[in-house]
Amino acid sequence: MTNIDIHQTVTDRIVEALEQGSISCSLPWNSGLSLPVNAHTGNYYQGINILNLWVEAYLKGFSSPCWGTFKQWKQQGAKIKKGSKSSFIIFYKAFEREEDEMINGEVVPGETELVTRHFARASRVFNADQVEGWDKAEDEKDTDEENEPCPVSDLDEAEQFIAGTEAHISHGGNKAYYSPTLDRIFIPSRDLFTETEYSSATEGYYSTILHELTHWSGAEHRLNRDKGEKFGDQKYAFEELIAELGAAFLCCRLSVTPQPRLDHAAYIQSWLMALRNDKKAVFIAAKEAQKAVDYLHHLQPKTDTSQSANSP
Repeated sequence: MTNIDIHQTVTDRIVEALEQGSISCSLPWNSGLSLPVNAHTGNYYQGINILNLWVEAYLKGFSSPCWGTFKQWKQQGAKIKKGSKSSFIIFYKAFEREEDEMINGEVVPGETELVTRHFARASRVFNADQVEGWDKAEDEKDTDEENEPCPVSDLDEAEQFIAGTEAHISHGGNKAYYSPTLDRIFIPSRDLFTETEYSSATEGYYSTILHELTHWSGAEHRLNRDKGEKFGDQKYAFEELIAELGAAFLCCRLSVTPQPRLDHAAYIQSWLMALRNDKKAVFIAAKEAQKAVDYLHHLQPKTDTSQSANSP
């Protein structure tokens, strides 16, 4: 593969998607997309690859969440359609090298240490919409059904997930936010949420809580993220991007369609500035969002598998 600046390439695509979506305050991940999955292994993509493949699907009009390399599609008995253009996924390679030993930010003369570094590499993948000879019915759910607002009865998993975090949540008022001082999430009453084109009022309620739970995960005694102090602050906007992505990742796993917030347009402008100033910013945000998601999953009660097969 020709050497490319993968950080810049991916960032440019995300900026392009944000610029298109900012017109209606809609984002690529608010468009009813499913969590990207590898068609060959069945494994979900994580972190930056979720966001990157969402953006690719959004910009290219793909409806399938399934992706694979040329070789993987061939192993599935499928053939890439002529003229199809690939998309990138990112993986990291580790390598060790000797570097000057540092103590309190100063080089120790004559001393070196073995340090592990990671660098980003890219691999090319194709969406299921770009292949032929593959039976989608066996590996995908019907996309139209997935994009319909979820019935309230289908959201028990989201309810249980939120309860499993044991976060303190108070209802009332007309604003959703996390208070670091009180270590408490404040959320408007359910009846204040309304249905949108993509999501039900109940999905809007749950997606908002998942957004605030991502903020909650970054408290000093949890993941200890620097969240900034006020709206317009660069760190504050960056934390909002982390929460936006974390909530989107969670919504996909819990079958909740995210509901766009009214203040997205203002945040999008801040995110665009951050992404244009630092090509690695979105990679860091996606990494932190994935850490938040993993942390919240870790809090869930463990299923009791201690009983033996011979137990009554």
